Amino acid sequence: MASFNRVILVGNLTRDPEIRYIPSGSAVADVGLAVNDRRKNANGEWIEDTTFVDVVLWGRTAEVAGEYLSKGSPVLIEGRLKLDSWEGQDGQKRTKMRVVCERMQMLGSKGEGRGQTAAPAGKPAARQDSEYSQPAPSEDFGPPPSESPGGEDIPF
Repeated sequence: MASFNRVILVGNLTRDPEIRYIPSGSAVADVGLAVNDRRKNANGEWIEDTTFVDVVLWGRTAEVAGEYLSKGSPVLIEGRLKLDSWEGQDGQKRTKMRVVCERMQMLGSKGEGRGQTAAPAGKPAARQDSEYSQPAPSEDFGPPPSESPGGEDIPF
């Protein structure tokens, strides 16, 4: 029997990305995502329903999230579901469903979610609707900022 495991979510980060590096040197970031659903109940009243999802990002995607995203940042996440299981300190078996991010796209305007309209000094500003997935094989990220379309600075 065939199977298909694909998740696409759009929401806001519930906390700042927590980046760590595993022994092989790969970056890993854990983020929380709040996804809102607005619908009418049986009485015709609008109700808001929020779902909180844990997401894990790997490699360059994790590093970009740590640099440019913070609590409240709007983001699109595409990935797959993964059930993690472990034994707790009390001997009980624990499980947690997560989304393993395979593609991330930052949404909103520059600095949204950071409470500012521009990037901090020394950091390039994030582009609106920037897309990040696993790292490219080379470090050539396009033309220098002075040659970019529209004269905007591109941080990648």
